[in-house]
Amino acid sequence: MANRLAQTTSPYLLQHVDNPVDWWPWSPEAFEEARRRDVPVLLSVGYAACHWCHVMAHESFEDEATAAYMNEHFVSVKVDREERPDVDAVYMEAVQAATGHGGWPMTVFLTADGEPFYFGTYFPPEARHGSPSFRQVLEGVAAAWKDRRDEVAEVAGRIVADLAGRSLVHGGDGVPGESEVAQALLGLTREYDEQHGGFGGAPKFPPSMAVEFLLRHYARTGSEGALQMAADTCAAMARGGIYDQLGGGFARYSVDREWIVPHFEKMLYDNALLCRVYAHLWRATGSDEARRIALETADFMVRELRTAEGGFASALDADSEDADGRHVEGAYYVWTPAQLREVLGEDDAAFAAVYYGVTEDGTFEEGASVLRLPGDAGPVDADRVADVRARLLAAREQRSRPGRDDKVVAAWNGLAVAALAETGAYFDRPDLVERATEAADLLVRVHLGEVARLTRTSKDGRAGDNAGVLEDYGDVAEGFLALAAVTGEGAWLEFAGFLLDIVLEQFTGEGGQLYDTAHDAEQLIRRPQDPTDSATPSGWTAAAGALLSYAAYTGSEPHRTAAEGALGVVKALGPRVPRFVGWGLAVAEALLDGPREVAVAGPVGGELHRTALLGRAPGAVVAAGEGPGAGAEFPLLVDRPLVGGQPTAYVCRHFVCSAPTTNAGELAAALAGPAGG
Repeated sequence: MANRLAQTTSPYLLQHVDNPVDWWPWSPEAFEEARRRDVPVLLSVGYAACHWCHVMAHESFEDEATAAYMNEHFVSVKVDREERPDVDAVYMEAVQAATGHGGWPMTVFLTADGEPFYFGTYFPPEARHGSPSFRQVLEGVAAAWKDRRDEVAEVAGRIVADLAGRSLVHGGDGVPGESEVAQALLGLTREYDEQHGGFGGAPKFPPSMAVEFLLRHYARTGSEGALQMAADTCAAMARGGIYDQLGGGFARYSVDREWIVPHFEKMLYDNALLCRVYAHLWRATGSDEARRIALETADFMVRELRTAEGGFASALDADSEDADGRHVEGAYYVWTPAQLREVLGEDDAAFAAVYYGVTEDGTFEEGASVLRLPGDAGPVDADRVADVRARLLAAREQRSRPGRDDKVVAAWNGLAVAALAETGAYFDRPDLVERATEAADLLVRVHLGEVARLTRTSKDGRAGDNAGVLEDYGDVAEGFLALAAVTGEGAWLEFAGFLLDIVLEQFTGEGGQLYDTAHDAEQLIRRPQDPTDSATPSGWTAAAGALLSYAAYTGSEPHRTAAEGALGVVKALGPRVPRFVGWGLAVAEALLDGPREVAVAGPVGGELHRTALLGRAPGAVVAAGEGPGAGAEFPLLVDRPLVGGQPTAYVCRHFVCSAPTTNAGELAAALAGPAGG
């Protein structure tokens, strides 16, 4: 019999619809039920592409005896962290504070007031490796609730008080300047892995936001060291197992520091961010490899993640069925020498094994290898590589495919819009700009809809029930601004302004600090507020970046002031933890550079417009259009006449404009970074 989750739209919650557990979605009714029955709430948080979430579901939530115990002693609440990042953030902070680590699945026991008192992540069905079994945990919590209620209340009260004391009172004093940025660069250099690229040890995550900062810093200052770290990291990832060498696109992270074995789930946000990073790397260096990876990643997103409504799905699972029908992580992606021979024949299989690093022992489990480009093959015949790759890809298509999480998340679609719009513009792929426009249309039509506030998710063209959080407003505005620059359509600038006005009204506190939830959002045990990046830019700095760009487009003082207020936190954190405020540092680079405002009086897609888009000046905004109506679409184009009847570009920053130019070479020089001063 299906439980209450049948009414939800989350693919993750729907995976648990037939569990014998009497699950509730997160709702006031669930907590009222716990109060009525005088039992604790068991909160279980995960997401659809999470491997260990599936494992725990199979071992415990599908087990009749375990479910019966849960139903008798708890009100069990299931949350999709991607739909409710606010709930996830608040309780994850508590888990990390109490245990020193966190992760998913997350298991938290709460009072009927939502106050947490016992925590964990994955619990096995039998006690092992010093970890109690899930049943032992359930029995221990139920006993404590029954016999030691005062102690439970005291622990819960202490945790909530501790969380309340962590609030960031303000964003710091003033904006980050040269010295903070220099210290941040030094900090990144210290954590840089010279041998394998990237930062820190295993597991190693793609450092998209830090690379954006390094590329912008190079563009502004000419720092070769910053460019080298960015380029070498991107090269190492592109040749590693974290990148899908056959189908394009990146896996979530690498379990080792050499980028060889990935955690195989593929997330929309990683691919959107990395697509844009490689496009910007190409813009800085002209690297053929960067161009290839940007385009293959864009094509992967469109091919594998695009939904029927024109949005982009959240993720592909790590697991799929292997040849024996077992659900195994990575089964879709890995190869043995025997499988290569079966598809390619002896000669080409031997070539492919060397080229893709497939060994007899295997680099993954059970003798299988993850394809990568170790570079052991020496000079190769490009046609032969293309032929082998096409045949392997065709054979892989016959395998059982990983599941797809079809919900459309506003923030991540905003990141995809920005990436596809820019990649399409740089490489003359109007189809990619069209896909970006269709996703943006969906965000306006379904996620903004009638309510004029962003909804976090949709599925099958139907808006979900959860309000957008700060990262949704910041990333969607960022996507709209990128689309405005590429298409010359001022409506996208207007939509971005609409979203950013809500940021000013609903998400901004005193002294420039920002909150992750709106003033009128559901009140949790603490109002979430996190200025550091996770797998995506923090909502705080994403909003700061969009506010800064919008102010450059419109001359709006309130938006500029809000951006500067929000960047105070980057002044405080940038020198100390640069790896975790990469996006904030990238925005700081834009602020230090102006950012520059480029107005092209001339055709959209013309030579000057394209030159402006390819300018490397950090955070530069570009408006293009011709004719008397252009100024109505973009304030930057007001009173910008053609010179001598020719398309003309105007470059301004800090209220000072250089002489207008009709020459693409002069415009490129003015946007080339330090020399363009």
